[in-house]
Amino acid sequence: MIRTLPALFALLFAAPLMAAPAGQQTLFNFVRPADVVKVATQDASLPQYNAEQTPEGEVLRRITFNPAAEPSLVLSPQSGVWDWSQSSAMSLRIQSAMDWALTLYVKVQSTDGKTLVSRIDLPAGPAQTLLIPLQANSPLSQGMKAGPPMPITVDGQRVLLAASAGDVDRSQVASVTLSMIKPNAAQSILLERFGVQDSEPVLKAAYSDLVDAYGQSTRARWPEKVGSDEQLKAAAAKEQQQLKGWLAERDKASLDRYGGWNKGPAFEASGFFRTEKRDGRWYLVTPEGHPFYSLGVNTVAPDNSQTYVAGREWMFAALPKAGEPFDKYYGSADNRTGNGSGEGRGFAAGRWYDFYGANLQRTYDTQGFDQKRWVTHTLDRLQAWGFNTVGNWSDPDLASADRVPYTLPLSIVGDYASISTGTDWWGGMPDPFDPRFAMATERAVAIAARDHRDDPWLIGYFADNELAWAGPGDDPKARYALAYGTLRMTTDVPAKRAFLKQLRDKYRNEEGLSKAWGIHLSGWELMEDPGFEPPLPSPEHPEIEADFKYFQKTFADAYFKTISDSLKWHAPNQLLLGGRYAVSTPEAVASCAQYCDVLSFNMYTLKPQDGYDFAALRALDKPVLITEFNFGSADRGPFWGGVTQLAKEEDRGSAYGTFLKQAMAEPSIVGVHWFQYLDQPVTGRLLDGENGHFGLVGITDVPYQGFVESVRKSNLAAVDQLGKEALKAKADSAVRESEGGKSGHDGKGAGQGAGHAGGHSGNGH
Repeated sequence: MIRTLPALFALLFAAPLMAAPAGQQTLFNFVRPADVVKVATQDASLPQYNAEQTPEGEVLRRITFNPAAEPSLVLSPQSGVWDWSQSSAMSLRIQSAMDWALTLYVKVQSTDGKTLVSRIDLPAGPAQTLLIPLQANSPLSQGMKAGPPMPITVDGQRVLLAASAGDVDRSQVASVTLSMIKPNAAQSILLERFGVQDSEPVLKAAYSDLVDAYGQSTRARWPEKVGSDEQLKAAAAKEQQQLKGWLAERDKASLDRYGGWNKGPAFEASGFFRTEKRDGRWYLVTPEGHPFYSLGVNTVAPDNSQTYVAGREWMFAALPKAGEPFDKYYGSADNRTGNGSGEGRGFAAGRWYDFYGANLQRTYDTQGFDQKRWVTHTLDRLQAWGFNTVGNWSDPDLASADRVPYTLPLSIVGDYASISTGTDWWGGMPDPFDPRFAMATERAVAIAARDHRDDPWLIGYFADNELAWAGPGDDPKARYALAYGTLRMTTDVPAKRAFLKQLRDKYRNEEGLSKAWGIHLSGWELMEDPGFEPPLPSPEHPEIEADFKYFQKTFADAYFKTISDSLKWHAPNQLLLGGRYAVSTPEAVASCAQYCDVLSFNMYTLKPQDGYDFAALRALDKPVLITEFNFGSADRGPFWGGVTQLAKEEDRGSAYGTFLKQAMAEPSIVGVHWFQYLDQPVTGRLLDGENGHFGLVGITDVPYQGFVESVRKSNLAAVDQLGKEALKAKADSAVRESEGGKSGHDGKGAGQGAGHAGGHSGNGH
């Protein structure tokens, strides 16, 4: 418990102050304030005499942030500026005075208006030294999405190394602001030394020897963590017995060979997967004519877990040297794409290491990676765990085994034009008006269909993945980013020529456009210039928004129709499964519904209904596939818990069950696909540095037993429920027919496929 003394000086003489870390320059001490720093508050209180002694013997001073929009504490020089050009970090001795973690924002500003901002997740507990790097710095600069847990202990002191974004002139620092955003109640922190120091020793301490010989984090312990090869082998033997039992139970279940519910042929068999709507509910139907709810897993592959080691070997405690066992698992690559996914990332090229492959060899005492063993074992797992679909970016040998239905991506690449919508996470939007896009589509679809067009195990093709149909944010420029981005292009871009033709055909002359848009356009050629910026939509000029919507729908129509026509020609029996939207516009979704068999969305939400307006989707009357979702935590090694991070591992199973239950309650959803099979590497995957724990299996190939058991239970319940609903729908239909009614039947049978191909070979979300 913190003790408050009635007078500051009595406390100062009663307890010694902790020594400052070596190399730290103290500019101000909150407990022994000197007239060298201006201290100002807004919606916050800093009484003159309120120093407090902690149980650890430290003396700090309390500041309270009151409920307000942004209560803050501002520190600035009494005169002039601070010259921090010889220092790499700002330091602040700080502690939460609450029994819970607090979120603070620290803003460093220079006289030229440049600003560096850090978000601080300040844990409850003893004091620590907060370090704010004075140049933009984040775990991504070290090659990974999320960094090791903080605080760490350096030279006997707790240190919290923060991430920082932005820029500041270190020789002209004008102020430092600590603030909270809309606290619901008064929140207090304790402060002592404020100054600057070198952050390099702390950075090295934070990231050194992060990863052990098995590819696991060295920063924590957890039940599935492996400490020896013998433990790996014992875990594999134990799992094998469990899988035998679960597979035996599956063999007794009422499933056809594709995983569909086979208690009575409720649907027409076409020989291929298809969709059908019956009594208000959409179904996937197996080639044998049984209802099928697609329970899939993405990235089921043994070669997607490498991590870069080049230039950061010091982060790995036990990399094999040349000639040592497991040295065969090195390779090299280059993921410097220039896309948004790589912005600010360090260590994105060079030599990598594959801990997963090495662990498989350790487990089974093979001479190298045994692909046949891996395929058989992995399919056993998927089926035993209640999954019935091999999702996107998975190993091709899983599909060719004729055991589990699968999906495929259409990867359209070419030299066609592209349009930036602001984020371009995986690249710009393909220009569907460019003839080269049609050629690239034809080539990609022909290749994808070559070995799979007549395969009944193929559920269908995805057109693309997470294209940037809209920009970041909620403002009109984000909503209509595709229209804005197109008009900024030069007229040699076919999409811009198409947009200008649309406007010319509608308005005939510049006077008509000027009046409709509320601008003065003296000549059409002004719109042809690169960088042309149209006005924002407004109630006074509704034609602006109408023109944007019309163009974006025309763009999406051209995109999806090009892919659909190609797939109809090359693989007429296969489904087109949509565009795996992460961001979208109503125009893009409507076009997808028009030309594709299924709408697909990547949703990182607690339930599907949080990810999209399903009333709007129902109006489009198309089945929906959730092609990515997951729940992670930060207590099993990898430092990132994903977009939908939970507090602990034990929460993941119930979250999965809730998501699946809510998906089953939505009659348009025909399946959900988990992202992903394996945990991502602790130090980040090759593609973009993501290092999340949301796998069914760890980097050691050891499953997360509690989570897997929960997932299996939920999967089996979902298939059972679907079968019962299909039987009920069939019975209700029979009753209506006997009464002279007519059952609802709307879907696509054999020979009526619609195609869709799309532009990402990368694995992302």
